[in-house]
Amino acid sequence: MEPGNGTQIAEFLLGGFSEEPELQPLLFGFFLSMYLITMIGNVFVILAIISDSHLHTPMYFFLSILSFSDICLTSTTVPKMLVNIQTQSKVITYAGCIIQMFSYLFFVALDDFLLTVMAYDRYVAICHPLYYRVIMNPRLCALLVMLSWVMSVLNSLSNTLMALRLSFCTHVEIPHFFCELNQVVHLACSDTFINDIMLYFAAGVLTGGPFIGIICSYSKIISSIRVISSAKGKCKAFSTCTSHLSVVSLFYCTALGVYLSAATTGSSHSSAAASVMYTVVTPMLNPFIYSLRNKDIERILKRYLGRKL
Repeated sequence: MEPGNGTQIAEFLLGGFSEEPELQPLLFGFFLSMYLITMIGNVFVILAIISDSHLHTPMYFFLSILSFSDICLTSTTVPKMLVNIQTQSKVITYAGCIIQMFSYLFFVALDDFLLTVMAYDRYVAICHPLYYRVIMNPRLCALLVMLSWVMSVLNSLSNTLMALRLSFCTHVEIPHFFCELNQVVHLACSDTFINDIMLYFAAGVLTGGPFIGIICSYSKIISSIRVISSAKGKCKAFSTCTSHLSVVSLFYCTALGVYLSAATTGSSHSSAAASVMYTVVTPMLNPFIYSLRNKDIERILKRYLGRKL
């Protein structure tokens, strides 16, 4: 591969997790299993919501979009990794790397914004139940989802375009299982100061803004629940939030784990292992969290299986 600028690099190499031949079948089976479970679980949630008219509500509308985003997020990274393991190749084309980077950034940001929108939906449902249908009307729901998509596109587009300006030398092996932005940027031979500033700014906006929104929503929810007189009423009100709280906790804890792992160990392989939680495990667990804690989803699952769980 000849040295050159970003538009002349023909391909990158993905380091993956291990080069040990005996571990490759194990890694292939492990990630294939998780990918299939993710697809089946999230597709089931989407089909359940579409098929049952009782689930045509704002909460389930946002959940179906989240499931679709999780399917796409996992599909941007795992299939290419499985192909590389199967073919015993590390190669990803320059164009493929850029597309993967853009898609990954987009769907991670979309997940983040959707969780914030779902927190707002729970706030309206609990704090303003009499006006819920008026406030969370179809027009507002569509607008919130559209705004989430636009913000996600702007984030991924800006970071990807900044990466396109970089020049790369002969060492183009990415010590990761996909084209993670930070890893790609730090392979460049040219100055990456502007890219680093953009990266930290985007991370601050995407993490800080939505997280503050979620905290504000749940602080008001908790305040409203505290004034409910009966213990049964408090339990019922809080139970509507448990699934979302579980998913939010999983999302932010795994994301935080990725950055802490990279910062404390300084190991790219540790960062790649931590990213599995963020990009593969979280999308796989989300439908199970909602199914196990949601009576409506359980009812549809029982109906499909024809027996009690």
